[in-house]
Amino acid sequence: MSCQNKLTWYELIPVFSFLGLRGRCKNCRNKISLQYPLVELMSGFIFALLFLKLQDIFFLNTFDFSFTYAFYAFIFSLLIVIAVYDLKHKIIPDILSLVLGLLALAGLFFLQTDGSLSFSPHLPTLLEFFSGPIIAVPFVFFWLVSSGRWMGLGDAKLAISLGWLLGLVGALSATVFAFWIGSVAGLSLVIFSHKKHGMKSEIPFAPFLVLGTLLVFLFDLYLF
Repeated sequence: MSCQNKLTWYELIPVFSFLGLRGRCKNCRNKISLQYPLVELMSGFIFALLFLKLQDIFFLNTFDFSFTYAFYAFIFSLLIVIAVYDLKHKIIPDILSLVLGLLALAGLFFLQTDGSLSFSPHLPTLLEFFSGPIIAVPFVFFWLVSSGRWMGLGDAKLAISLGWLLGLVGALSATVFAFWIGSVAGLSLVIFSHKKHGMKSEIPFAPFLVLGTLLVFLFDLYLF
């Protein structure tokens, strides 16, 4: 980002290029942000867990597995981008929310939501269809009541996608996890951080929503 030098293929190998370059640009020697290898490691870890989640389909039907894995790999890649972007800029780009929402909505018509997650075109139930808007309602309420001080509208848009992705019970569980983890993180910043964090400090919420989604989807941690 400092010298705008075009990177070669061997500078773009996840994690290994960062280690080989010792964390510095080969051209200008400026430090490369730790964000890149951390996001790469996290992505690889999630992709591996996703394979373990879908391994039963892999052994039964290669086509079903390929479609299902590609779909969810893309979904979680988008969620990672949203989480990191919100963490850095405290905003969720509308285009990312739109693409995620369209994919999650399409998943209602092409993937089973009974726990098998296999490829099976069908019409979703009314509850499945309205899960997204129902999950988004509390976020919109917080946004309206506080004029955007408590919760951003971007979180509500993200919640719609999570409702379609996880179903009503799963999305409720992910939201509760997000608030729990966010509360612990916020209080920790207030108590232990050397920077001046107060009770009114702005903390991006999308990373916690994404983490809650990962816990529910990958590990079946349903609270209800």
